[in-house]
Amino acid sequence: MTSRSLHKERPSWGKGAAAGAVGGLVGSWTMNQFQALLSQATKKPAEQSEVKPQQQAAREEDGDATQKVASRLARAALGRGLTRQERAVAGPIVHYAFGSLSGGVYGAAAEFSPRISKGFGLPFAAVLWVAADEAAVPALGLSRPALDYPLSSHLSALAAHAVYGITTELVRRVLRSTLVGRGVTGRTLFR
Repeated sequence: MTSRSLHKERPSWGKGAAAGAVGGLVGSWTMNQFQALLSQATKKPAEQSEVKPQQQAAREEDGDATQKVASRLARAALGRGLTRQERAVAGPIVHYAFGSLSGGVYGAAAEFSPRISKGFGLPFAAVLWVAADEAAVPALGLSRPALDYPLSSHLSALAAHAVYGITTELVRRVLRSTLVGRGVTGRTLFR
């Protein structure tokens, strides 16, 4: 064995995908926490105590994009949509599954093209935000068209995706270093 082979393992899409999937799962959770904090910080006092009945009914009837996906999947698999309570459980499952899957694809791709992980997950997050939030979700009828939302909504979503991307990359690097057996060092994390 050469000294180079002791320090660098050959690319492994399986290990990369596993590390990325765990990173995506943790990133999804962190993204949710960030969105909750951002939502609380930007709420106006009147919004905190008063939600119009029409708005509440619309939120409960339709749900968010992940709840709509879950309901569509249930309709295809079970022949029926989901109840409000079922959507409340299934929506987060869809969110975490999508975050994990996206992280897994990212982690596998980073094995074979390390340039993908440059920027500490931010380019990955920006691409995911544009492709999913800005394009696919409205195109699939899971939300109103992107132009119907104020700029602040887009910026909040982009910031949340940045938190997701950074977290996914951090966890991926830590796990991937551990799977190689090198351990985690500052050089590993911030290469």
